[in-house]
Amino acid sequence: MISVKKIAHAVYEMPDVDKQTEYYTEVIGLTLTDKGKDAAYLASTVDHHSVVLRKGAQARCVRLGFQIGPEEDLGVFEKQVQGQGIKTERRKDAEPTISDMVTFEDPKGTVMEVFRRDAFSGQRFPTKGIVPHKLGHVAFFVTDVKRVTKFYCDVLGFRESDWMGDFFSFLRCGRDHHTINLMQIDANRHFHTAFELRDWSHLQTACDFLSLNGYKLLWGPGRHGIGHNLFAYHRAPNGLITELFAELDQVNEELGYFEPRPWHRDRPQKPKVWPKDPSAANLWGVMPPDEMMR
Repeated sequence: MISVKKIAHAVYEMPDVDKQTEYYTEVIGLTLTDKGKDAAYLASTVDHHSVVLRKGAQARCVRLGFQIGPEEDLGVFEKQVQGQGIKTERRKDAEPTISDMVTFEDPKGTVMEVFRRDAFSGQRFPTKGIVPHKLGHVAFFVTDVKRVTKFYCDVLGFRESDWMGDFFSFLRCGRDHHTINLMQIDANRHFHTAFELRDWSHLQTACDFLSLNGYKLLWGPGRHGIGHNLFAYHRAPNGLITELFAELDQVNEELGYFEPRPWHRDRPQKPKVWPKDPSAANLWGVMPPDEMMR
């Protein structure tokens, strides 16, 4: 099976693209690599874009981009997806630096864009803003978490890292503990988008920078139990939630456990089903406010 190896980008629609672009460049610290009448492309580094912004009636995540390996055959991957009874579309030169991609919808209606990276822009990390290392993961609320989780595992080759009860799955496509999160509620919509920072000191300065620029934290800083990452959440100008994180668990795929860390409670820490318990959400104790679910 050809599996995706990396989350490459996320595509969002919103009424005010210019305001969100300013937030990503001036506050988050991404680089604007291209802008036309239809889209703004923003990157952390190396790839041409990690985030794509398009004008739309409401703020929502509409597409996710994933890379397969450089030597893997996109045509074989497409037949693999079609073998699951899924309708695909082949798109040529659909986005800068991507000459060929396969697109199809997941069960909640988000479009998957799967491709091989043909070219790298290789821009440097910017010198203003928070400046994350990369787009880390995107989380969604879904109405059928087991069905959508099965889709990501069976069609895209994700693996289950952890569950909270039977309603919240954490899925990986590489060494990072999770690249996609899925929580069951009564609607299909975006939950949050997460960017990786260096460490605790980077998260601390990021929180100060957010405050100086008028952004208040919704939840955090804290340390999740599931994934064990440091975290802080705030709301972007488009109304969607951004998470900044560091120290996310890394999996040793060959041995089946996460690389040991002093704050782990299990030794070794293996994928498991966590109870719906405060420690699963935040080992430091403070629980999320109701606004996190809006």
